[in-house]
Amino acid sequence: MEYTKQIQIARQILECEYTTSITVEQLSHRVALSPFHLIRRFYRAYRQTPHQYVIQLRMNKAKELLINSDLSITAICLHVGYESLGSFSTLFCKTVGIPPTDYRLCGQKIRKSSYIPLCHYHLHGLNSTLNP
Repeated sequence: MEYTKQIQIARQILECEYTTSITVEQLSHRVALSPFHLIRRFYRAYRQTPHQYVIQLRMNKAKELLINSDLSITAICLHVGYESLGSFSTLFCKTVGIPPTDYRLCGQKIRKSSYIPLCHYHLHGLNSTLNP
């Protein structure tokens, strides 16, 4: 298998299994590369290690759930693959810049105040009938 294809497969595996605790050793075995070679090639292709990529996937999903769901922060923590609320909250704050609770509050305020101007409806040929 060509390196590019192996790295793409590794990325697909991570995207499908980011909620599990897959190790670099397990991932490297599945794509037939040594762990060191996998990390080096993955970083060269995506500018982050497989571990950093999983964190990004988890944080993106957590941000989506915080804004678009009523799940508790603990439930979101477990849903995206973390077992400890404390480590999730610390990593979320480090990665995003604010705690999950504050992110949810900011996101809800933005969601409530956002609107699509009527000119965009016309520009994109959408139905301009306003439904409450």
